[in-house]
Amino acid sequence: MRKTRLIGILAAVSTMTLLLGIPAVSADQAATYRVTITNLTDGQPMTPALVAAHKGNDVLFTVGEVASLGLKEIAENGNLDPLFNETSGDDSFDAVVIETGATGVPPIMPGETITFELESGSPFNFLSWASMLICTNDGFTGVDTLKLPNQPGQVISVTTQGYDAGTEDNTELFADIVPPCGPLTGQDSAGQGTGSSDPALAENGVIHHHEGILGIGDLDAGVNDWLNPVAMITVERTS
Repeated sequence: MRKTRLIGILAAVSTMTLLLGIPAVSADQAATYRVTITNLTDGQPMTPALVAAHKGNDVLFTVGEVASLGLKEIAENGNLDPLFNETSGDDSFDAVVIETGATGVPPIMPGETITFELESGSPFNFLSWASMLICTNDGFTGVDTLKLPNQPGQVISVTTQGYDAGTEDNTELFADIVPPCGPLTGQDSAGQGTGSSDPALAENGVIHHHEGILGIGDLDAGVNDWLNPVAMITVERTS
């Protein structure tokens, strides 16, 4: 099984290491894909993208269902480690990549596009991806169980929505949001922020479409709100 993690650091997120394993598919089954992700928002930085190639019976998230611990950690704290570890230990997944961004800056900034390669093959014919919307309590975006192109040169492109993990109340307070939010978006957060979940804010809900930034706390809706779609992912089979 091939698991690749690219190095990246985000404030309040643990240091990422490089992990290499043995390909789960033979050479004649392997395929290479060029993956491109674009942040379409004006004021919502996104964490590095956790992208996974997997079988069709496994998913990273499902709207209307409870978020897994790994997804909760991404949506609340920008911590990709738990979900990376979950998928790395699951035989339904072949390749798991954390991409730091084309500019070398860990977050995927508004308007930024990142491109990288993913190698996998049958029966791992689906792709899923998740990234935190950094200036939210528990917002994220991504795609689940996207069918990978099956012919060289074929391109698939889809846009993604903003989702609420349903795990934390949306206080919109800097004190309850990961620390990079203020500095990344030009807002004075006075050193506030946390990379840990607060049990007092637990929502105990399910994944649903995010209602956006309402300006009820410290966040400025004029800066951090968005109109869907929030991102676009394009996958091209190159071999």
